[in-house]
Amino acid sequence: MVTLTIDHHQIEVSEGITILEAAKQNHINIPHLCYLKDINEIGACRICMVEVEGKDKLVTSCNTQVQEGMVLYTNSPKVRETRRMNVELLLSQHDCECAYCSRSGNCSLQTIANDLGITSLNYEKDVTYTPWNKAFPLQRESNKCIKCMRCIQICDKVQNLNVWDVCSTGSRTTVNVSLNRKIEEADCSLCGQCITHCPVNGLHTRDDTEIVFDALNDPDKICIAQIAPAVRAAWGESVGLSHDQATVGKMACALRRMGVDYVFDTDFGADLTIMEEASEFIERLKRADSNEMPMFTSCCPGWVRFLKSQYPDMVSHLSTSKSPHQMFGAIIKTYVAEKLGVDPDKIFVMSIMPCVAKKHECDIPNINDAGAGKDVDVVITTREFVRMLRAEHVAIETLCDEPLDQPVSHASGAGVIFGATGGVMEAALRSAYYFVTGNNPDADMFESVRGMEGCKAQSFIINGQRLSCAVVSGLGNTRKLIEAICKGDVHYDFVEVMACPGGCSGGGGQPIHDGKEMAAVRANALYQLDKHEAIRHSHENPDIQKLYQEYLEHPLSEKAEKLLHTDHFGWDMPSQKN
Repeated sequence: MVTLTIDHHQIEVSEGITILEAAKQNHINIPHLCYLKDINEIGACRICMVEVEGKDKLVTSCNTQVQEGMVLYTNSPKVRETRRMNVELLLSQHDCECAYCSRSGNCSLQTIANDLGITSLNYEKDVTYTPWNKAFPLQRESNKCIKCMRCIQICDKVQNLNVWDVCSTGSRTTVNVSLNRKIEEADCSLCGQCITHCPVNGLHTRDDTEIVFDALNDPDKICIAQIAPAVRAAWGESVGLSHDQATVGKMACALRRMGVDYVFDTDFGADLTIMEEASEFIERLKRADSNEMPMFTSCCPGWVRFLKSQYPDMVSHLSTSKSPHQMFGAIIKTYVAEKLGVDPDKIFVMSIMPCVAKKHECDIPNINDAGAGKDVDVVITTREFVRMLRAEHVAIETLCDEPLDQPVSHASGAGVIFGATGGVMEAALRSAYYFVTGNNPDADMFESVRGMEGCKAQSFIINGQRLSCAVVSGLGNTRKLIEAICKGDVHYDFVEVMACPGGCSGGGGQPIHDGKEMAAVRANALYQLDKHEAIRHSHENPDIQKLYQEYLEHPLSEKAEKLLHTDHFGWDMPSQKN
């Protein structure tokens, strides 16, 4: 242990930690912009400077270790003057369009500038504007970038895709797409982790809310919304509701106030995915074809983009099942349209997702099979949904729980946990067990696949056959796993992959809390919902059973194959086009 003094408070901390961590442990706030623990500790922003008694120069607290007897000042006149100057220099190269910036009120630079009382600049503005493809789901504004390098480090160290890099030199140094490429030429997975770890609005999601508003105001449109599992565990964070208060029923109430005609739960689509994917897995096991095993889950479009660009020879291992919201979109414009007695061409399907990659997914031409335009017309993120609530002046405190709409209002707990890493695997194994044995397993039999570890491997014996399974989240972890599979170091029958660390709960479209990772908290909320669900197996969902009886016949039927499955070879990533 090391004893030191920070702002006249004597504290004791572990040897080897940084000044910033020592201060944080003792509830002393040191402002910072570029720092991300274990990922970006480069002292680039110079905002976390502190004064060390006995030293002339200030030191960066994010990468300076504590020493015995240190006396530190985190907000001395010298520190404040230097910090203010550094922030003003950043602001001189930052287009301060706060009034119409999507991060206004949730911007670290804005907060620090306000805390410093900066009301004018002592430096001439010099803002750089770089052209960008406005149609791409991920947007970059060079005029907002503060060169903190977080996006580079997240993409390199966590996601291992190296999409971003430093370009130019000297005063012209900035961040842009690596290898002098345009973003649409890069093998970006669209995971959105660079967005959620950007402290400002240098990176953000393409805003599709106006498309939704136009549809809501079109008298010829029947607007249908579907809500992803992970969204219910996160949307309340931005509007002051706890996880217990931020229910799907309140979301349904809010959406109807905004003018949505029908509200459905993507958990139903998750249950449908399990029916198809678990059946497909069993069929592949019967064939025991090494060219098809292990079978990879396919519900994460960021992961699909990664596999197609990095390991195109393994695309055949992907389940052909569409993602839950795409399956549900196809069912809405066929089965549900028939049940409601409406023209499917008039239906506008909006998916509220925790994901950036799904904005690309719904535009893939060969994924639309319902015969009424796009199966899903638009995807908006959790953040976009919250902005729409504010734009529509929805009074959150007046929302009450309202039921979802028929004819597909039921969902199982298995569908709920799709939003957490390991949830797809657990849900699939619950139903696969039933399909093979004819009996339901205990709903918690496969809970060992839960947890925030980057990669988890488990074996289960079902009907005398041992199944080897792996669950991985984060694309850097995914690359390690695939390399091990390719080398023959490991063997698995079934692999679940989520592009975002922690799964959809930590998705690139979720609310942003700078410096906090919320995936584990949100996942726990989903597991609690599953625990208290009356139905915890996808195959027991009565609306799923009715759908097959009345329309699809059985999993993997000809109609199910047409509407619920897709050809992953039917489109290309940029690297495949060259």
